[in-house]
Formats: sequence, structure tokens, C-alpha cells
Amino acid sequence: MCAIFGLIDYENVLTPKHRTKLLSVLSRECEVRGTDATGFAYNSRGKMCIYKRPVAAHKMRLMLPPDANVIMGHTRMTTQGNQKHNQNNHPFKGKAELTFALAHNGVIYNDNMIQEQHKFKSTGIETDSYVAVQLIEEKGTISFESLKYMAEQLRGTFMFTLLDSRSNMYFVKGDNPVALYRFGGFYVYASTHEILDNALHKLGLDDFPHEDIKVCGGDIVRIAPDGEIEKSAFEYVDDRWDYLFMRGARKADRYYNEENLTRRSQIMDYATSMGFNEYDIDLLIEYGFDYDEIEELIYDPMTFSDVISEILGYNEDEDLCSAFCS
Repeated sequence: MCAIFGLIDYENVLTPKHRTKLLSVLSRECEVRGTDATGFAYNSRGKMCIYKRPVAAHKMRLMLPPDANVIMGHTRMTTQGNQKHNQNNHPFKGKAELTFALAHNGVIYNDNMIQEQHKFKSTGIETDSYVAVQLIEEKGTISFESLKYMAEQLRGTFMFTLLDSRSNMYFVKGDNPVALYRFGGFYVYASTHEILDNALHKLGLDDFPHEDIKVCGGDIVRIAPDGEIEKSAFEYVDDRWDYLFMRGARKADRYYNEENLTRRSQIMDYATSMGFNEYDIDLLIEYGFDYDEIEELIYDPMTFSDVISEILGYNEDEDLCSAFCS
């Protein structure tokens, strides 16, 4: 589980000091969804700048240049790709006519399959999210059409943000959340309303009038440098559970090793504190769910219940159970 956040000051109503303060507070609130790495992307003097480090947000010293008025951020909880190797952290840089930066919240399940099918060159980047960059680069342009192409290739959970070198900000929403507010002259966004509201309260901005911009699953939203919003759409296929079940119980063995014992203990403590029982968590692990996927389910109790019921249903059917375990 990771977090996205950012600022689009399209009327330059905030000073560089105010922007830095806002993003510093917002990134620290996002630590609830990841402390393994923190990254920012922005344009300055006609150049795309990406500043990321394998540290928690509160340890980052952000110093924005005066002309950086559109900033994209990400805090990471590592699931694939060691955060100590900084190339695995978000945002990622790409080139499709324009240079762009991309950040992702979620888990992509078919990244290896896509890379093999499209014969993408090895980059040394181990993070599943990077396949989105490769798909956009394959199309050679940044547009609603290329983002639709990218999103419809992927299977998994996702919420993408993309910033191009002309300071257009794109949101590509699957089923992972995003909260986007418009104040007078600027937008601010984060992964959840709770994170955003907490940050605005600490900044003393929660009482200022603002509009809650709705971004729904299957939406592609572009906010231009002048603040104008355009929308398009893609067909979002929510078949992640099919992918998870197809991987089978054999995957579970690698989560019961010494390296993951601490993470397992953390997710178990968190789950029980939220009212879930240990049996259900163990059942998910046995069926191949990793800890990040389990944490996503904890935030969606209805889907959690549906998945547990589906697993138990398979257990009652010997033929289906045998198929999963074979």
C-alpha cells in the first residue's frame, strides 16, 4: 500500500514557501500508507526534475524552486523491488515525445506477462508499477488514447498520476482511491479524503471554501497548466481476484520465511485491531495473497468478506480445491 499526493497551483496563488510547507505536511500525513521511500516530481526551468529517496517523508528535506507550481508526490510501502535501490522508487521517469513522471498506488499482477509479450528491454527496475511507463513509451505519446491503452492492458489495483514536461497532470483511476480538491487558484490531492483533510486541518485550510472533484473508476482526468479539466474514460476490468486465485496456494510458501516474519506480525496485529480474525488472514496467505494485497482488503471490508466466502466455498468443493492446489 502506497500513497499519492500533490499540488497544482495553476494561478500561482501560493508562494514557494507555502507550497513547500503544504507538500511537507501532506507527505507526512501520507506516511500512514508507506514510509519506505518518498519521491517528488516537478518541472523547473523547462526540465523535469525527480527527487526521491529511500526514506520516510518526515526525513525528506524538500526545497522547491520558485517556478515549480505543479508537484507530484508519492510515499511507498515496498512490495516488489528493494527500496534501497532508488531506481525502484516512485516517481518513475519516461519519455513519449514529452518527458513524464509516473507514480502508482496499487499492485499490478500481470507486469511480467506484459513485459514478455511486448518484448520490453530489461531496465533493472524491479517494481511492478514500471510496466505502465513502458506501455506509454510504446505508444510514443502522452494522450488520453495512450493512457487508455496502458490502463486496459493492466490487471490489478491502481491509481496512477502522471506529470508531463508541459505541466499537464493526469489521473488514471482504477479501483484505488483518490481525493482531489479545488480551492481558489489551486488543486491539492491525496490518496484518501482522510489524509487530505488531516493535512488541510494542520495547515489551517480546512475551513476555506473548496470543491471536491469526483474521480471515478475508469476515469482519465487531465488538469492543464491553466487549471482546466478534461475527462476521458477506459474500460476498467475488475478481475484481480481471478488472477490471485489462479496463482494458487503454492505462492504462499515464500511468505513464511524469516525475512517476512516481521511484516506478517505487523499485518496480523493491524488486522486484529480492525476486528478481523487471525484465521481469515492465514487463509488469505495460504491462498497466495501477499501482505500488501491483504492490507488493501482490510480497507475494503465488504470485498474482504466476499473473498473469504469465495475461498470457503472452494474448500467445500473438492474438485475446485484440488484444481487450485495442483
